[in-house]
Amino acid sequence: MYDEFMILPSDDIIGAEIRGVDLSVPLEPDVFAEIEAAFNYYAVVCFRDQTALDQAGFIEFAKRFGEVKNLYLPHYAHPAHPEIVRISNIQEDGTPIGHANAGNIWHSDMSYTAEPPRATLLHAIEIPKADGVALGATRFASAVAAHDALPQATKDRIEGLMAVHNVYGRRGNKTDDPRNQAIRKQQPDVVHPLVRIHPLTGRKALCVAKGECTAIEGMAEEEALALIEELADAIPRQANRHTHEWRAGDVVIWDNCAVQHIATFNYEWPRHRRLIHRITVGGGPTH
Repeated sequence: MYDEFMILPSDDIIGAEIRGVDLSVPLEPDVFAEIEAAFNYYAVVCFRDQTALDQAGFIEFAKRFGEVKNLYLPHYAHPAHPEIVRISNIQEDGTPIGHANAGNIWHSDMSYTAEPPRATLLHAIEIPKADGVALGATRFASAVAAHDALPQATKDRIEGLMAVHNVYGRRGNKTDDPRNQAIRKQQPDVVHPLVRIHPLTGRKALCVAKGECTAIEGMAEEEALALIEELADAIPRQANRHTHEWRAGDVVIWDNCAVQHIATFNYEWPRHRRLIHRITVGGGPTH
């Protein structure tokens, strides 16, 4: 059944494609163990051509990585499967059916919550194209590699420091959908270490985002904001990046402890339709 199973690393510092797996069929424990090991190592993994995977199967596969998280923006939930949030630019009667501008800045999913998720899983249902070329790529950057590349003096300086996260502070989150803003205004500040220790690999990763991180405990505001910007800019450097070009049927999983991501928006409604299903799973305190 798994004669063609293989893991193909990308040419980048992160990322791999896993072939020879049909996610619509329950996976044998030893096969899932290999998939999970690859996920922990490469931080971003892709399964192509998963067109037979339905919503129920997607949810069951996601649960293999951890407990499904409650949706932060429930008005974008799939109508039949509330575990799934729809990432989409599609509108029905003038109302967005999904989160249209999700991922428009470098970030780690739900890092503004007390227990950020372990993993995010996306299943591509509709992907926009122009002249046969897929639009709307997703770029990833290793927060682990970014930490590793810091000068030792900077590592020593930031060890043990705690940053304040506020989702409403994200400059990229000033959307036109008032439902989103009402929820974000109610989200309390949370505090996470600037250096997060991965709970499974033990590796250290930067946990910081411009706009979202508004202060560092015990540090003057001007100094704190300068340090936040310096560290945040270190993550998406070209040497740390991997880009996923989408196809309909793709399932992509990334490690929110280890990477940040950003979406590209070179498509527009109603000329182009984009629909991706998202589930976040697992997680726990960062310190």
